[in-house]
Amino acid sequence: MIRLLVAGATGQTGGASLEAARSDDRFELVGGISSSKKEVAGCPMSRTVADAPDADVLIDFTLPGASVALIRDAAKRGMAVVTGTTGLSDEQEAEIRKAAESVPIVRSGNFSLGVNMLLALVEEAAAKLDGYDIEIAETHHRRKVDAPSGTALMLGEAAARGAGVTLSERGVFDRHGQTGPRKEGEIGFSVQRGGGIKGDHTVSFFGENDVISLSHRALDRRLFAEGALRAALWVNGKAPGIYTMRDVLGLD
Repeated sequence: MIRLLVAGATGQTGGASLEAARSDDRFELVGGISSSKKEVAGCPMSRTVADAPDADVLIDFTLPGASVALIRDAAKRGMAVVTGTTGLSDEQEAEIRKAAESVPIVRSGNFSLGVNMLLALVEEAAAKLDGYDIEIAETHHRRKVDAPSGTALMLGEAAARGAGVTLSERGVFDRHGQTGPRKEGEIGFSVQRGGGIKGDHTVSFFGENDVISLSHRALDRRLFAEGALRAALWVNGKAPGIYTMRDVLGLD
């Protein structure tokens, strides 16, 4: 059994991961971490990794500042990490890379099998649909704090790789006022926030005479939790470094 510690245990995705682990006999749920005072029945709660029981793997679905501290402490204790936190700064990204020198870390903006299959399809389509305009649209619940979503950015990176360009050069994240005609090779993003939408993503390829759209819709947050548990099983015992769900799923 893999000893599992879940950070963000009282949040939506972290809570779903905690509940999924409880019903999976491959895991021993040793505890949860939450900054709130909320308790979870049958699960010892801590505020930091330093205060938590020993574990083999930490699953982290928190905010950037908290995530970096959690991963830093997990690395000090020799815990592998599965993290879905998005919206990190360059300095925070550097902290994650530093921690990955001593422990294995699986990072993903989305842990679902379907989204990771979508990434592969988008990259292939972008490589073959020369001359098509690429647009990425995403919708999430009103409580999401970063935009575009981590998944949308992953899709943008996949499209850029397929097209042989970089997202930093071709990504367009804001259109307002007199923007002029669309520039050739742009990868555009549009964002909607509202209600309780778990996550909708669509990548569209616009040609002169047709439109090709590739989409994924999340129906239940357990989808992400199941992917995170799959990553936790895979990463335990791996060499230090940063891995992705494509590594976990063998898509490369």
